[in-house]
Amino acid sequence: MKPFVIGVAGGSGSGKTTVTRRVIETVGAEGVAVLVQDNYYRDQSDIPFESRLKTNYDHPAAFDWTLLNEHLEALLAGVPIEMPTYDFTHHTRAAQTLAVLPAPVVVLEGFFALYEERLRQQMHLKVFVDADPDVRFIRRLLRDTQERGRTPESVISQYLEFVRPMHLQFVEPTKRYADVIIPHGGLNEPALDMLAARIRSTV
Repeated sequence: MKPFVIGVAGGSGSGKTTVTRRVIETVGAEGVAVLVQDNYYRDQSDIPFESRLKTNYDHPAAFDWTLLNEHLEALLAGVPIEMPTYDFTHHTRAAQTLAVLPAPVVVLEGFFALYEERLRQQMHLKVFVDADPDVRFIRRLLRDTQERGRTPESVISQYLEFVRPMHLQFVEPTKRYADVIIPHGGLNEPALDMLAARIRSTV
């Protein structure tokens, strides 16, 4: 049997990773292969650092869709992959890769997880994690300042210039493709329990 593929989409800071963790808890770590879309930003090692700072990372064009599709298809065919990793302090792909083994469940997590039709066609369950914009912004502010070495000013500027308009233009519309919408993000325990039950009944 082919793996059961789950797409987990939603805005930045909505709680996608929390939902993915619940899937892993439900199935077991050995039974889930996770593709993190953030790791599939295009490599920018060939352009100057100052130019990388101007990249719109919230636009679909920032991602290496070809490699992401190839890796998903490989996992579906039972072939291990080497998932790239992304260095958010240097704004380019890191030298290290992460080995991802085929598993009965494959999760594609990212704010554009439901954006491309070719990827959606491979999914058995499409999830959109919804959360209020102010909650998402606060989570992003904390994450980027604490984990990615950003200043509060740079996070606010990026949010207003790129994150918010791109979310409204590209991410929010993908909600219509979702089979399941989880309101209040990853803190919605009843919705997460229902999602876990749905996965158990299928896998």
